[in-house]
Amino acid sequence: MQIDIARIYDEAQPAGFRVLIDRLWPRGISKARAALDLWAKDIAPSSELRTWFGHDPARFEEFSVRYTEELNNNAAFHDFITEIRRHQAATLLYAAHDPKVNHALVLQQYLQQRLK
Repeated sequence: MQIDIARIYDEAQPAGFRVLIDRLWPRGISKARAALDLWAKDIAPSSELRTWFGHDPARFEEFSVRYTEELNNNAAFHDFITEIRRHQAATLLYAAHDPKVNHALVLQQYLQQRLK
């Protein structure tokens, strides 16, 4: 299965099952433009973790560990991965500015490990 990630503000995005993985709705994006199949806000990092992280590259490694731990204990993850498995490809959409420092990268890797 192919799991892609894309910034929701980018025009060209990979095809497939489109999932917004942010807890908050992205500013300036209409529901029509988002064209989502699922908004998985319960899979996003907790508000406390997101605030602590603050998209600081120096905290990304520790953030990844903490977010993975949240995913391990997230009751909503079972239903989420069950839905993801129903599709050949999925695109995880996020709003963060930095394509190298964001929770979508952590979730993508976490999913790929569990979908093997």
